[in-house]
Amino acid sequence: MKNRIRYYRHINNEMTQQALAEAVKVTRQTIIAIEKGSFNPSVRLALKMAHVFGVTVEELFQLDEEELPKKTESSP
Repeated sequence: MKNRIRYYRHINNEMTQQALAEAVKVTRQTIIAIEKGSFNPSVRLALKMAHVFGVTVEELFQLDEEELPKKTESSP
């Protein structure tokens, strides 16, 4: 899953990983892992993070192509 956490931290007065972690009540290590893409947050945590930045979850996180469900052609 791709994310734009680093971007939103940057445009929000250079918010630190620690400040974001404190705002959403997790450790800085959790924020680091999410930013690197080695850990996917729970829905609850994703919602909290989006709220901190004033954006939607979809603006903050995007699924990679291979994670998206395959589209099927419907028969007429």
